[in-house]
Amino acid sequence: MVYYFTSNAVSPPATVYMGKDKFENEELIKHGWPEDVWFHVDKLSSAHVYLRLAAGQSWESIPQPLLDDLAQLCKANSIEGNKKPNIAIIYTPWSNLLKRGDMVTGQVGFKNQQLVRRVHVPARENPIVNRLNKTKREEHPDLVQQRVDRDKKEAHKRREAAKRRELEERGIADDRRRDKDARSYTTMFAEMRKSNAGKPAKSANIFGDEDSDEDAGNAASAGRDDDDDDFSDLL
Repeated sequence: MVYYFTSNAVSPPATVYMGKDKFENEELIKHGWPEDVWFHVDKLSSAHVYLRLAAGQSWESIPQPLLDDLAQLCKANSIEGNKKPNIAIIYTPWSNLLKRGDMVTGQVGFKNQQLVRRVHVPARENPIVNRLNKTKREEHPDLVQQRVDRDKKEAHKRREAAKRRELEERGIADDRRRDKDARSYTTMFAEMRKSNAGKPAKSANIFGDEDSDEDAGNAASAGRDDDDDDFSDLL
């Protein structure tokens, strides 16, 4: 069984959950999500409380009101810690949890101690605890299937993002190719204008060659001779 809570200390509200006992905590350790942040009372027995970050959120920049909610929930669910003032709550990404074969049920270590943060809790704050308990609900989730579904969804998102990047890169390449072609044509025409600069322009020639004027004169003379011959025949 898993207990779920909703923290309204931030907007949008955050999802918080914890196992009913140490056996359920073992399952949560095994099947947590990369978006999960683990909370526990430092050096004392307590519930394993998890915060599920929303997309784009970072475990290193959790708002203080939300941290206070998580810390108070941990304290309230620690038999010894609930009675003591000035305790510390530790938290770290789920991915930093270390579970060795020689550890007892519910026990956990850390892969990197540098990724562990602490929150000081001077006393229990009943208004916070009562507010969270009003949102409490009990569920029996299939943790294995939930993780499988989550991974499939994330893989689909990555594929779609890769497709969008490919289309964008293809569009950029096409734009660059068109720009290059346009520059080549501009350069070609500029060189043609430069090479033709200063050259005299040719006059139009309706006869098609340089001897057209002479040919035209000859043709006119020949025409007159032919006409004379025609008249002589008539006479």
